[in-house]
Amino acid sequence: MDPPTDNAGHTGDATAARSSLEALRAEIAKAVVGQDPAVTGLVVALLCRGHVLLEGVPGVAKTLLVRTLAAALELDTKRVQFTPDLMPSDVTGSLVYDARTTQFSFQPGPVFTNLVLADEINRTPPKTQSSLLEAMEERQVTVDGTPRPLPDPFLVIATQNPVEYEGTYPLPEAQLDRFLLKLTIPLPSRQDEIDVLTRHAAGFDPRDLRAAGVRPVAGPADLDAARAAIAKTTVSPEIAAYVVDICRATRESPSLTLGVSPRGATALLSTARAWAWLTGRDYVIPDDVKALALPTLRHRVQLRPEAEMEGVTADSVITAVLTHVPVPR
Repeated sequence: MDPPTDNAGHTGDATAARSSLEALRAEIAKAVVGQDPAVTGLVVALLCRGHVLLEGVPGVAKTLLVRTLAAALELDTKRVQFTPDLMPSDVTGSLVYDARTTQFSFQPGPVFTNLVLADEINRTPPKTQSSLLEAMEERQVTVDGTPRPLPDPFLVIATQNPVEYEGTYPLPEAQLDRFLLKLTIPLPSRQDEIDVLTRHAAGFDPRDLRAAGVRPVAGPADLDAARAAIAKTTVSPEIAAYVVDICRATRESPSLTLGVSPRGATALLSTARAWAWLTGRDYVIPDDVKALALPTLRHRVQLRPEAEMEGVTADSVITAVLTHVPVPR
């Protein structure tokens, strides 16, 4: 029996899926310069069926990164600009009266897509922010008592600006915990910025990805095959205990008022398994856990005000925990 294929003709075989997903970096690099860690994080989130919080100052290609990822995976994407007057129905959809049939019909909102870019999610009030919670957790939207399933794959990629807090509504801890990863998009290096300007001088148009040469190199069947393979990735009792010890250590840190929850521990195990498979192994090692600890845990802890005033960051606390927790041999 032939392996399943998607519309782009990619096999569902796990080895071929890994090769296709590895090719994503090169494909996205045709449009986005120097964001390999963020690309890897987004792929890990897709494999784990998790959601991503992207943090970076304006103008570092967050939107372009998401659009290019969708094009390289042949997935649908929609962008929602979150503003103070945005209503929940603007995200989820609503019932609309049809005068011709004299009945109400459901008009799907932008959440009905594969990749949802929730741009500046902290600019909208909590009521609208929470409209995404059911979609993120249950992968469905309930309107007028009727649940409506969302497409698969489904990924919410929310962005927020780390330097502009006036007129914003910070995400509560319970909602932050729903995001699998928090990825930071740094300012580019000098050489990367020169490369960006050189591309624009040569005629690069970020609104025309096809002209930039971006083509589908993977698809939904590759993601399905990869997820099946990741589910078989071995986790030893020692590795499971290592993950638990890291998370428990954050709860005992004097710099934190809130440590990592058990949901955070399961998230770290999931992302470590995905990373192990992406790097070509069918078992998890401590380095896999360390590699994904910062993006998986940094948004699940809360600093004490006095520690924050002293310049302590969530990343520095987690790094210290990784240094002190004994590594299994």
